Amino acid sequence: MKGTIRGQGAARAATDLIALPRTPLAGAVVQLVKPVESPSVFNHSIRTYLFARFVAARLALAAGQDYEDDLLFAACAMHDLGVAPDGPHTQRFEVEGADRAAAFLVEHGRSEADADEVWQAIALHTSSGIAERRGTLCVLVREGVALDFGGPMGNTHADALGDEQADAVHAAYPRLEMIRSLTDAIVTQAAKNPRNGPRYALPGEFLRERETFGQTRMEHACGSSRWGD
Repeated sequence: MKGTIRGQGAARAATDLIALPRTPLAGAVVQLVKPVESPSVFNHSIRTYLFARFVAARLALAAGQDYEDDLLFAACAMHDLGVAPDGPHTQRFEVEGADRAAAFLVEHGRSEADADEVWQAIALHTSSGIAERRGTLCVLVREGVALDFGGPMGNTHADALGDEQADAVHAAYPRLEMIRSLTDAIVTQAAKNPRNGPRYALPGEFLRERETFGQTRMEHACGSSRWGD
């Protein structure tokens, strides 16, 4: 009997580990993002949210008190919306995704303040040293992304989750060669307009490194990252 109870507890814990918000907004976000992103980029976006929750726990930040879980999910799930092939592709992908996400939130009844908070988190998620100064949501999105990259974007919160927890997340949302897939999407978007890939910004550097070397430094570094891609 005790073994059964322990087994049920473990199963419940595993389910909770990968649970997404069951709210109308979260459902609408998934319906927006999933059809327009590749499975690899979509899984990355969801893992970013799950990993961001681990970072929040490590920082003793509580949902409903220190941040709103719906907004965290929205920001994480839409943070790469700027590379979706159905977008206008007239700005760097971080800004384009932030604009689309903010407009989506307002259309779904959220305040301009909420939309702006998510806008900042998405627009700054590649901006190390800036995102960390712009509030809790920016920090959690940035660190969730960094944790899913497995090291090359920083290891500040590498110990926020153990290997068994990471395995459970990856089983539910496989990586599917995420680094290559996401880099392909960023480079494709950046190549469409000079404004999309400015010098010394991440999309511009990815584009030039691919054109010059055939591979970005990020792709090279991720070969020896915690997740192996």
